[in-house]
Amino acid sequence: MTKAVLLTLYGRAWCHLCDDMRAALEPLLAEFGAQVEVIDVDADPSLEARYNELVPVLVCDGVELCHYHLDVARVRAALATRDRGAHLNLYRGSNAA
Repeated sequence: MTKAVLLTLYGRAWCHLCDDMRAALEPLLAEFGAQVEVIDVDADPSLEARYNELVPVLVCDGVELCHYHLDVARVRAALATRDRGAHLNLYRGSNAA
């Protein structure tokens, strides 16, 4: 069984763009079996300093995919790449001698 891709969404509780990105992300999460961890930047001074006015920021494997609005094409490409990689690793593991 492959491990689900985990995306990280940095945002704020009162941020309507964060709510919009989270809602727009739902179909992609379902399509790829991915999960999202939502982190409130206001709860951590270092995250607040780093992301401040950029929120929402969507990250996968340490790579910022988009901020302010969901970039569907970029997120889809990142998830598809991760999905292909997981399938290749699973295939290689099943053929190991």
